[in-house]
Parts: sequence; C-alpha cells; structure tokens
Amino acid sequence: MEAIRPVSRTLLRDRAYAAIRDAIVAGEIEPGAVVRDAELAERLGLSRAPVREAFSRLVDEGLLESKPQSYTRVTPVVAADVRDAAAVVGAMHELVTRVAVDRLRASDIETMREANERFADAVGTGDVDSALRADDELHEVLIRASRNRAAAATVARYTPLIRRLERRRFGEGGACRSPGLHERLIEACAAGDTEAAVRVTAEIWRGLEELAAD
Repeated sequence: MEAIRPVSRTLLRDRAYAAIRDAIVAGEIEPGAVVRDAELAERLGLSRAPVREAFSRLVDEGLLESKPQSYTRVTPVVAADVRDAAAVVGAMHELVTRVAVDRLRASDIETMREANERFADAVGTGDVDSALRADDELHEVLIRASRNRAAAATVARYTPLIRRLERRRFGEGGACRSPGLHERLIEACAAGDTEAAVRVTAEIWRGLEELAAD
C-alpha cells in the first residue's frame, strides 16, 4: 500500500486554483460574478482552505478582486490590462524563441506542425477550446526548449488574462490568431533562422495587443 498516500495540501491548492482559473477564463464564472469559498469548495469536493488559497493567488494575478469582509468577485475584462499582459507575455515568448531555436530537434518541429494542424482544424470549426489548447502546445515546445523557468512562470501567470479576451472575440466570430503565422514560425525554426523566428513571434503577439486595442 506504499503507493496510497495522502494528497498534499499543495496539490489541493493547485487543483482548486486550476479549476477556478479555467472556469473564469472559459466564462463559466462571468465577469462581476461573486465567488464564495464554501460554495466552490463543495463543488470541487475540497475543504475551504485550498479554495481560499486559490482565491488569494487569483487576486494577485488579476482574475479576482476582493474587498475584505465584503466580497470576492471576478474582475471585468479590461482592455488596458490585456494589452499590458500581452506585451509582457510577448516579450517572454520572444526571449524563449531566441534561445530555443538552436536547441530544437526534428521531433520538436514535428510536434509544432501537428499542433498547428490541430489549431487550424479547430479554428475552421469554431472550436475555441481546442484552438487555444493547440496554440499552447505549439508555443510550449519553444518554452520547454529554452529551459527558462522564469519566462515560463511569467507566461503561465499572465496568459489567462489574454485568454479571456481571445475567447470572447473568437465567440463573436473574430479571428483566433493565424495558422499562417504559426506556419511561418515553424518554418523559421526548422531552418534554424533565429531572427526570423523572433520576428514572427513578435508579429503574433503584436496582433494580440492590437486585438485588445480594438
């Protein structure tokens, strides 16, 4: 029975955080909605402690706002906040791309191609969840190859703010990035052309800043 061990408090906190974050990003918990630790703890099958810890982290990351002894609620989607987040995340992606290109293997390029095929299919069918998941998988190849943990943590922290706007615009019939831009990025990576890869990465994230401005 050595494999059967209690789940650590840290894992419970992370589980609560991921579930609530994803529900906010997906719009299942709408902007302005009041969230209560007891209610969400019951829905998640957890105690209130890890949910409260998740709330604290989500407040710090800008997805929740809290007034002590009054309320905790989902923040509105604010264009300026999304632009700021896109600028920071874009800078991190440029950084990891500059380091990662020379480290990529043939299998990494193939993983990126397969992710972009899924991305293009999802965009074509209007499947926002699959599109964003494939987008993450594609860019994660470069993040992982860079081995830059600080950049990875920054991307993970600020991407949810951007995702809320991307999901909304996608649902309104707008574009969800471009498979063509991804293809150009992949070709640059396959050719070992670091500067071209960085330029395309900058173009991708500049488009997200413009999306927020619109």
